[in-house]
Amino acid sequence: MKAIVALVLGALFGAGLIVSGMTDPAKVLGFLDVAGRWDPALGVVMAAALAVTIPVFTLARRRGRAVLGGEVADPRGPVFDMPFLAGSALFGVGWGLAGICPGPALALLGQAPLGILAFLLAQAAGTYVARALLLRLGGTAEAVWEG
Repeated sequence: MKAIVALVLGALFGAGLIVSGMTDPAKVLGFLDVAGRWDPALGVVMAAALAVTIPVFTLARRRGRAVLGGEVADPRGPVFDMPFLAGSALFGVGWGLAGICPGPALALLGQAPLGILAFLLAQAAGTYVARALLLRLGGTAEAVWEG
């Protein structure tokens, strides 16, 4: 049942990205171009996502478990350490250059497989390299994936 719900929600998320235009790199880059022809559409999409997410997470926290019975993470706040800052900077640079991030890239797999496949392979390689570097610097595998 959980796999079916995950598949349906993932498909809904991907459809939402396509319908909202967030799979169009030009639209995303328009949002990032605050000094030029700024397009607020991505901000509206983010606000809509928060309008859905905040009540659901609030309900899950009150219940002490997720709707499907899973554990609810209870972060005590962001940890602004070097891996977090470096990862955020790399994500932002990549997003600004390509105009795409992992969610829309997966949604686009059916439309432009070669360019998107290259993007996803580069993302996977970057994840692997980051994990290897963190492990080499003394982190544990669990800490690398859990933050």
